[in-house]
Amino acid sequence: MSRPRPEVPGPLLVVGRIVGAGLLGAGAGIHLYLWDAGYDEIPWIGPLFLLQSIAATFLGIGVLVAPAHWLPPVAVLGAVLQLGTLGGLALSVWVGLFGFSESPEASLLWQSVWVEAVGAAVLVCVAVVRPRERTDPRTGRRPVRTG
Repeated sequence: MSRPRPEVPGPLLVVGRIVGAGLLGAGAGIHLYLWDAGYDEIPWIGPLFLLQSIAATFLGIGVLVAPAHWLPPVAVLGAVLQLGTLGGLALSVWVGLFGFSESPEASLLWQSVWVEAVGAAVLVCVAVVRPRERTDPRTGRRPVRTG
């Protein structure tokens, strides 16, 4: 037996969509900037930075334009991408990844950590809530859906 998803006011969900998409876009921008600044020369890492930038761009657009029934899976994919990016960054700093070790003082490292972590949290929230249905001000009832 599944529980119904919590309801939030529609405008709050719109804000969540915008913030989540914006943070996906920020992550894409950071990775594209770093790819262009020299990470493109690093085997495996360079192509992954470019792939992350492309995927985050498409998912950000998807979060903005997805119809309500597609929003939860699109938001979850965005959150998974951001958590995976964060995990890859952590691995590259602590133990190395694909033969590459990142410095804790690397350019945009902490900005990327915040963008990815907050973005994933926002997108998980967007995925688990649904807009509150409007009620008829005269009766206080929700409209009946037919068909």
